[in-house]
Amino acid sequence: MEQVMALSGLPVGGQARVVRLLSAGGIRRRLQDIGLIEGTRVECVQKSPAGDPVAYAIRGAVIALRREDACKVLVQPCGLDSQ
Repeated sequence: MEQVMALSGLPVGGQARVVRLLSAGGIRRRLQDIGLIEGTRVECVQKSPAGDPVAYAIRGAVIALRREDACKVLVQPCGLDSQ
């Protein structure tokens, strides 16, 4: 099994699959509503000049997440060839 890391550690251009959400309550629901559920593929698209927030491509949309929220999303990095 490949390494598991926080979404916030994904470099620009990096792709990963969601493994688990560590958040609870309203923020957990918000993350699920934007498509961050187990198995979803995510790509880090762009980081702001200050490094926070970061834009991620999730299910065909580009969503900006604060580092505080992205730290609570565990992902498994994947290569371009894996589907």
